[in-house]
Amino acid sequence: MKAAIVMGSKSDYPVVERAESVLKEFGVDFETRIISAHRTPRIAEAFAANAEQNGIEVIIAAAGKAAHLGGVLAAYTAMPVIGLPVKSSTLDGLDSLLSMVQMPKGVPVATVAIDGAENAALLAVQILSVKYPELRARMKDYKKKMEEDIVKQDTEFNG
Repeated sequence: MKAAIVMGSKSDYPVVERAESVLKEFGVDFETRIISAHRTPRIAEAFAANAEQNGIEVIIAAAGKAAHLGGVLAAYTAMPVIGLPVKSSTLDGLDSLLSMVQMPKGVPVATVAIDGAENAALLAVQILSVKYPELRARMKDYKKKMEEDIVKQDTEFNG
């Protein structure tokens, strides 16, 4: 099982790093690349077109500002692409979010919250869990632990 995280710029890495941590926690192999939809479009096309034969099963595309990376990658592959809008402009990432969710019919990009790296990785894990039952089991354990943590916090808070 393998995911790819593609970021449009090295400046996106502080956000992307959190997605890497989640994928590591779940034991998902991944590669992280810097590919710009606007400055290296031919590389973006080749990466997406060859992703499946390179063993990649889901792509997380992190980008800020115009944030066309997810859409460009989705145009060249049939595998799931998850958009991760990065807060990197004067519009607080809203421009990135809107660029990702306003995809034309036929080119979907599942999109998480601005700077929502953990959820992008968790969504990638859930997508992969359709094929890999061990990931589904780990996801169930993860959700159970979240529940237990909140119950513990509530008990401690209310004495």
